[in-house]
Amino acid sequence: MVLIEQLLNKAQVKEFRSALNQVPWNDGKETAMGMASGVKQNGQTDANDKQVQALANKLLGIFGSTPKLISAALPHRIFPPCFNRYSSGETYGFHVDAAIMRMPHNNEVLRSDMSMTTFLSEADEYEGGELIIQTEFGEQKVKLNAGDAVLYPSSSLHKVTPVTSGERVAAITWMQSLVPDAHMRQTLFELDQSIQALLQNPSIQRDELDRLHHVYHNLIRQSSQV
Repeated sequence: MVLIEQLLNKAQVKEFRSALNQVPWNDGKETAMGMASGVKQNGQTDANDKQVQALANKLLGIFGSTPKLISAALPHRIFPPCFNRYSSGETYGFHVDAAIMRMPHNNEVLRSDMSMTTFLSEADEYEGGELIIQTEFGEQKVKLNAGDAVLYPSSSLHKVTPVTSGERVAAITWMQSLVPDAHMRQTLFELDQSIQALLQNPSIQRDELDRLHHVYHNLIRQSSQV
């Protein structure tokens, strides 16, 4: 599970929130698959709306220019972001995301390796609405500030607890990684983060960094699937 602080800055959050006030919203159950439809109670934007598609494309562009996200996910395909909101009494019970998703407007499919929630409401704008993710270390509770995001394995059971007051707005997406093995992906992320930190240290010799880069990229070659 990787936290990405300020994926969106405050001005960008305000822009997205303002635009989302002008678009059509549907019952979230319409997009739920299988067992998830029985536990999903929220609103979701109409993915066929041109303004919603423009917002999704803009967010995709921000994803692609966020180094920490690229390092953590090593994305091969990214599903166009969906926007959801939870008003008082709405919730999404425990579910697992579909393993295979059909990309909109084409015949390609995506294997969901990683899921990401980008929070568009400040944490103090609503009560409840925590994202609960089941991990090997127990349940992790996530409620971040507007503009922050959390990246986590799509294979995990997760839920959104009932919102008791206010409104929770977020963007969600799924990614197929070049490296499907979660443990290798985590190792590569930690290695890359260490390399990025060492790059800021002027006392580190260039040949040492070159060796680390050599190891990093060869590990990607050995473990990636395109």
